[in-house]
Amino acid sequence: MKPEVLEALNDQIRMELSSGYVYLAMAAAFEADAYDGFAHWMRLQAQEELAHAMRLFDYVNRRGGRVVLQAIPSPPESFGAPLDAFRNALKHEEAVTASIHRLYALAGEHADVATQKELDWFITEQVEEEENANRAVDLLTRAGGDLTALLFLDREFGSRRPEEEEDAEG
Repeated sequence: MKPEVLEALNDQIRMELSSGYVYLAMAAAFEADAYDGFAHWMRLQAQEELAHAMRLFDYVNRRGGRVVLQAIPSPPESFGAPLDAFRNALKHEEAVTASIHRLYALAGEHADVATQKELDWFITEQVEEEENANRAVDLLTRAGGDLTALLFLDREFGSRRPEEEEDAEG
């Protein structure tokens, strides 16, 4: 594996771990505000991001590269109203998508077809991640300031299941 690709993979591992940390901070903020459903949604999101980081971690090791873990910045302590938090999540997912696309292009520049094949999964996954965050933003936007609608959505978001369960029912 070319050093530039390995460095970019390590950067992506950091980004995925950082994503998990941000989603966990969002879960903590929602729990503090008694939005247990939104907190549940964010906890599952954090778990998915950690799984993404581990997938890249394992890939680097399988290819004989060295994983170099980097510092993760502290996430914010508050995220505002639920709509603001989910808008933040959507922007975050768009940034992750852009990073994966850059990594894919870099692998192509170095004729690293194996890394591109591995990243195909991430590209498909990011379409789903952005779709989920965008749907949440749409629903929360429609709810507006209606507390009843917001509490209904909180309950609805609490019914999200881990990705493995969704895949098994497929």
